Amino acid sequence: MRISPVKVAAEAMLEKKAKNVVALDMRAVESSICDHFVICNADSTTAVAAIADNVLVKMQEKCNRKVIRMQGLENDFWIILDFGEVVVHVFLTEYREFYRLEDLWADAKRKVYTDEPAVAAEAPATRVKPKSVAKVRASVKKNKIS
Repeated sequence: MRISPVKVAAEAMLEKKAKNVVALDMRAVESSICDHFVICNADSTTAVAAIADNVLVKMQEKCNRKVIRMQGLENDFWIILDFGEVVVHVFLTEYREFYRLEDLWADAKRKVYTDEPAVAAEAPATRVKPKSVAKVRASVKKNKIS
């Protein structure tokens, strides 16, 4: 059974106490750049970074997906992680309230994630080492791909 990358991203956000986790189905929206947006916010830049890092790790572990492009790592106010058909937005709360992405795509179907993710019975066979996230962030900064 294929694991939904939208669900994996949302659960990864919730694991790090993200607030207002919402997935937007963009497939019916004209001129959409992806199939889904997964959006959340947090009250500190530390929390924004932790959420984004956890999404990177979980998408690799559970979906075998690596991020294609990332933006916002230099300040952690609004981090965008592009996984192809799924684009993840992790906002500092005040920036989410200002930009109001959900209002821009009000016609998109939305799913709200409020429950904590279920604890897996077994650990995954392969585990991405936490330092992998640091390497990804460092390579982005080094190569100035943002």
